[in-house]
Amino acid sequence: MKKDKSVIIWLLSGCVLVFVMVVVGGITRLTGSGLSMTDWHLVTDTFPPLTEAKWQETFETYKQFPEYKKVNIHNNFSLEDYKFIYFWEWFHRFIARILGVVFIIPFIYFLIKKKLDAATLRKGLILLGMGALQGFFGWFMVRSGLINNPDVSHYRLSLHLTFAFLTFAYTLWVALDLIYPERNSVILPMRKLARITLVVILIQIIYGGFVAGLDAGFIHNHWPLMSDGQFFHDSISLEKNTWLARFTEGKSGVQFIHRTLAYIVVSLILLLFFKSRSLLLSNTQKKGIYALLIIVFIQFTLGVFTLLYSVPLWLGVTHQAVAFLLLSAMTYTLHRFSK
Repeated sequence: MKKDKSVIIWLLSGCVLVFVMVVVGGITRLTGSGLSMTDWHLVTDTFPPLTEAKWQETFETYKQFPEYKKVNIHNNFSLEDYKFIYFWEWFHRFIARILGVVFIIPFIYFLIKKKLDAATLRKGLILLGMGALQGFFGWFMVRSGLINNPDVSHYRLSLHLTFAFLTFAYTLWVALDLIYPERNSVILPMRKLARITLVVILIQIIYGGFVAGLDAGFIHNHWPLMSDGQFFHDSISLEKNTWLARFTEGKSGVQFIHRTLAYIVVSLILLLFFKSRSLLLSNTQKKGIYALLIIVFIQFTLGVFTLLYSVPLWLGVTHQAVAFLLLSAMTYTLHRFSK
């Protein structure tokens, strides 16, 4: 591990920056800032407008797009209001740029210094591709809200969000391969259950993106039942014509799936915990299981209060941040049961 220390720090720094970027992305979504920058340039919009005249010019450009024409024009939307939403979208993109620099420059340095073995080099190239693809997904998402409908596609938002989580998880996995070069004996039943749990968590993250994209957290703000004391609310069947659409495009259906998956995630992690009680585990495996158990209950509680209080900014962002911690613990636990 000592000879790989600088590479490990580099990879973990990337994890931290992805985490920060997604948290800022959550703030950007919840403050309605995501469509404030109507174009993307690699260099020229690295910093916000520096003069009042440039701010006015940028604001006038924004006024030509659907969000202003259909929504904000009716809200006495001023230049100061625009500066606020512009900041969050700019900051989100700025962190993405920093992340690119933090990844690419050390990668080239480690390549020249021959600090990357063949396996790590291959994984680094995969990460480079994932980072580039994530940038494309970000613009692909924003583009959907600049044409006719002043809101981004919830499918594209979820794709952008979920791929960020996947990039984070893979970066962490590569770092863990270097931190723990030794190989444990694989406990096959635990590894299989951990893999299933990871898949369900990722599906839950996808549906978290659907909930955010459809603003589905602002309805049925009751728990444990939905509105009117119903477990399966009548509105689910009324929103869309097909069952697939009801559970992928209807606000009530999407929220129902997200609520239900939360119970399944908790159940699977509890099952991991109880199965582990009868096994002789290493200290790292035990730490992974206990971390999962603690974080999943924190996340479940945050989810309930986020719903009950109709998604206040700080709760919505915290709920998303703890989802990262849950994915981290799940990735760590699966790694410890797989290698």
